[in-house]
Amino acid sequence: MKEFTEKQLDRIIEMAWEDRTSFEAIKIQFDINQDEVIKIMRSTLKNKSFRIWRKRTKGRKTKHRKINDISPMRFRSKNQK
Repeated sequence: MKEFTEKQLDRIIEMAWEDRTSFEAIKIQFDINQDEVIKIMRSTLKNKSFRIWRKRTKGRKTKHRKINDISPMRFRSKNQK
């Protein structure tokens, strides 16, 4: 797995938590696939938080660009400068 700075890991986790940011957008920005995002979330979050996140994202159309097929890709949250 790639090595990320603390700031990059925080951003990956933030993007993964956002419902409207797809895994494909995370891949484009950080060059990691969905499985790697899941591994990061599993190792970083508490068990209960991970289960809640995984349950929420599993099969969610907005997390999968191919299913959702939205044209603009979202990279930035409102909090990011």
